[in-house]
Amino acid sequence: MEITAKMVKELRDATNAGMMDCKKALKECEGDLEKASEYLRKKGIASADKKADRATSQGLVSSYIHMGGKVGVLVEVACETDFVARTDDFQEMVHNLAMHIAAASPVAVTREEVDATLVEKEKEIYAAQMREEGKPEQMIEKIVEGKVGKFYAEIVLLEQKYVKDPDMTIEDYLKSVIGKLGENMQVKRFARFSIGA
Repeated sequence: MEITAKMVKELRDATNAGMMDCKKALKECEGDLEKASEYLRKKGIASADKKADRATSQGLVSSYIHMGGKVGVLVEVACETDFVARTDDFQEMVHNLAMHIAAASPVAVTREEVDATLVEKEKEIYAAQMREEGKPEQMIEKIVEGKVGKFYAEIVLLEQKYVKDPDMTIEDYLKSVIGKLGENMQVKRFARFSIGA
């Protein structure tokens, strides 16, 4: 199948990937835009995983104040070089993360940062609910495990569904930018402020 410039442009507009990457993806997927888009996402995630051990000593701190000034966010995202930190793509990603944090109210960046007592309390509540419903004791542990996984997906930034694209998590979004810019990146920390909270 012939891959036209129009097809490449369409895929590039949809994914922000490089022109040659788009052309290669379309060839691999026989011109199927949807499959090519998925191919590029997987490729970006795979290349992001390879870079995960590289040091991140540069980056950006960004702020976002939601309309009306009732919610504000500060977020620190690190990358490997100052060159990447100054790119529009990196700055846009950091801004998007700040907006996401304002909208989705995560509690921590990773599971490891979530207060263990909070998780234990949730487990106790879930187990009590299951007993109340009369679930057999041997099933309760498995059900609680599943509910705790969902709890993490609601409160852990990297596991939350990205508000601008619910088909991906924040971790997927971060990895797609890592794949595009070719450097390791990490969300170091954030603070979310809201009036009355």
